[in-house]
Amino acid sequence: MLLKRMTTLLLVAVIVGVSTLNAGELKVGDPAPNFELTGSDGKTYRLSDFQGKQAVVIAWFPKAFTGGCTKECKSFRDQGEAIRQFDVAYFTASVDPVEKNKKFAESLELDYPILSDPGKSTATAYGVVNETRMFPYRWTFYIGENGKILHIDREVNAGNHGKDLVNQLNKLGVDKKG
Repeated sequence: MLLKRMTTLLLVAVIVGVSTLNAGELKVGDPAPNFELTGSDGKTYRLSDFQGKQAVVIAWFPKAFTGGCTKECKSFRDQGEAIRQFDVAYFTASVDPVEKNKKFAESLELDYPILSDPGKSTATAYGVVNETRMFPYRWTFYIGENGKILHIDREVNAGNHGKDLVNQLNKLGVDKKG
């Protein structure tokens, strides 16, 4: 009887916990959480600085110097010319310390900054980390000039991400530079 009661309580706790996690999940049309993060280039970036000026893409990855993350960042670098045709500020981001992301960016000769969120406050606000997930999901957020989420890619293909980003910017009708 006690085991049955404990099992029932555990099941209820799990259901409540899962629905609580999903209740705050961001969706298209929601205001994107503001951030203030340091880039691998040493500059501080704030989402609010881009509002009313240009779209923003933030592509979260789990961990610097790992296979998938290396492919993803290289894919962005290799598609940099095509991405820069759009009026968009674009970043990759992780919860790694700034120094680690700086070394990672330098090792890959990246032409864009990697944002660092070692305190995980922004990653938590975007839902890419939570109590049970230490490293970010590989999710990409497309944010309009108005600060609202235009699209969320939760099925990123690391090796093709740069091309997929260009295709998505086209689909979303993000302005090209004049």
